[in-house]
Amino acid sequence: MTRAPLGQPEGGAAPQADPAAAAPPPNAAARRTGAPAAASVPKMEHVRLTRASAGVLMATEKTRKRLVVAASGFAIVFGMVVVKLALATVVIPVHPKVAAPRREPPPAAVSVPTIPAALDLGLHTGRAMITDRNGEILAVSLPTAALYANPRELSNPPEVLRQLRTVLPKLEEDETLAKLSDTSKQFVYIARQISSRDQLAVNNLGIPGVYFQSTERRRYPLGRVAAQVLGGVDPDGHGVGGGVEKVFEQRLHDDPAPLRLSLDVRVQAVVRDELIHAMEDFSAIAACGIVMDVRTGEVLAMVSLPDYDANDFQGAKVEEQVNRAIGRDYEPGSTFKLQTVSMALDDGVVNIWNGFDATYPIQIGKHTISDFKPKARFLYVPEIIAYSSNIGAARMAEAAGAERQRAWMTKMGMLSRLGFELPSAKPETPPEKNWKLASTLTIGFGQGIAVTPLHVVAGTAAIANGGIYMQPTILAPEDGAAARTGVRVMQQGTSDIVRKLMRVVVTQGFGQAAEVPGYYVGGKTGTAQKTAGGRGYKADARVSAFMGVFPMNAPRYAVYMMLDEPKANASTHGYATAGWVSAPAAGRVIARAAPMLNMLPDVENANAIAQALAIPLQPGRPAGAKAPLQPPPAPVPGNGPAQTVHTGPRAPTPPPVAETPQNVPTLAPQTAPLPRDLRHEAMYTVPGRAAR
Repeated sequence: MTRAPLGQPEGGAAPQADPAAAAPPPNAAARRTGAPAAASVPKMEHVRLTRASAGVLMATEKTRKRLVVAASGFAIVFGMVVVKLALATVVIPVHPKVAAPRREPPPAAVSVPTIPAALDLGLHTGRAMITDRNGEILAVSLPTAALYANPRELSNPPEVLRQLRTVLPKLEEDETLAKLSDTSKQFVYIARQISSRDQLAVNNLGIPGVYFQSTERRRYPLGRVAAQVLGGVDPDGHGVGGGVEKVFEQRLHDDPAPLRLSLDVRVQAVVRDELIHAMEDFSAIAACGIVMDVRTGEVLAMVSLPDYDANDFQGAKVEEQVNRAIGRDYEPGSTFKLQTVSMALDDGVVNIWNGFDATYPIQIGKHTISDFKPKARFLYVPEIIAYSSNIGAARMAEAAGAERQRAWMTKMGMLSRLGFELPSAKPETPPEKNWKLASTLTIGFGQGIAVTPLHVVAGTAAIANGGIYMQPTILAPEDGAAARTGVRVMQQGTSDIVRKLMRVVVTQGFGQAAEVPGYYVGGKTGTAQKTAGGRGYKADARVSAFMGVFPMNAPRYAVYMMLDEPKANASTHGYATAGWVSAPAAGRVIARAAPMLNMLPDVENANAIAQALAIPLQPGRPAGAKAPLQPPPAPVPGNGPAQTVHTGPRAPTPPPVAETPQNVPTLAPQTAPLPRDLRHEAMYTVPGRAAR
């Protein structure tokens, strides 16, 4: 049985209440539930305000509104700052800006020195790179910053110094403090070429009066490679030394395109490596090496030892900065015999089948001209070169005469500075008025004259390349540029003969250690005593050099290797001459560098090439061949003829004549026949006469 809800009659619906009747009147009294009627209170209270109280309330309300507006503004500004900081430090980091030096007009009472123009920010346009012929970077400028200050804007120099040393601890305290305290200046350098990291750290210190200036740091990625050729730069970025950096200062500053040199860093490294080993093996005090293209005059390698790290030019010693290939003169020694024989052949003084008596040394004044390993007999022209006879070369020079010799040396560039881009030493030669018999004889075999190694290389290249003198250059040709041209200084036929003589030096003479199979090396050894400061020659000091060219069937490159004051060791059997110490190094350079230059050994055509280059040491006179075109010169007045030294009671030898086998004097000893190359004997043998 269902019970009706409480208060609702059973069996019927609950009565609907009248909302209007249920709601109490607005002014009815209010009391808590269950409270008696006496405890009720009115729902509304009426308060009367005075005029003064109303004014206070209105002012309070206005102030509240203003505070709300101000707080909103501060919140907006603070939010913008937060956003900006987030962008500058996290989203898009901003590096410190470089400020230009301030140039305020100085007060009338203070004299402010002018900042050098080179320091102006607008002039730092970037120094061009230097590369080798293949684009390998030899020198490049990296961006750095210079830190400077305006002392007039510094309130506390000691404190500024303390802060700066937290980032740059190597700052010299006393010197830097003196700069920062010198208020007579508006610009003082604090540190140059600081790194980007240090620049940012200093900038974060926020020191007023301290600024940055864009600068560059010159770097040489290969260190010691071609150091003397490149030179260096000073702290202001200007080229110094005698290298490319100084000579091409304007070009490197004005033209941002890389300056391309003719050097090949691969060949340069090979030459340097072999010179270092040769210096160590023979305890030499210095060395130099050159590789040059004989067809163009382009220098592919130029090494001078000792050298230095090009990144530390300021710390290099003077002897390390010297480029011995062009900056020092040396007596060329027997390498000059190639000049003497070329002169005599080209001017018709001798023919290849002629020769001179080398039985005895030559006495000229107080000096004696003798041979290293004398044959003590008549020597043919090929023998004079192969056996490096000083006596034979001196006689040949005497036959040519002083005037002809001087003219030849002039056109071969031996009497003047080289027409080379880098500064070179001036040759030391006797004055024309003193160029008499003694000078003629000694210059004939490379003494009494001093030239740079590059002089020797350029002159030998002209002999080997067909008779064209090419000015040596350190620059690679521009793309599309016309081929370089030279000056003809000798006949092609003379060049062809002398190339064979150079080959004989390597196959049968003192240069055999330079032989490299398949490359047909030719050349000439040269060992000269060093002068003692104008007081004669040093007894045990010599310069040993090998002047080589390869391949002699089609000459392409000249290789010069020189050691200064080498010492003999057990492997050389007590000798320190060029054939023992320099020729082997030249051979190793050729063997290593030739493949780098896309030249592979030609062994398939070895027999044909050997035949083409062969020449007998004692060539016969062809039928119908004419005698020498030029008679021997008269003795030079004042010096008298060179007298032959005899070891017994013999008659004086007549003046030297370019002799043929038919008029060999009786003084020539009858020696056993030397090995002959019979393949070309018919070219030189008189018909009906047996080959000797």
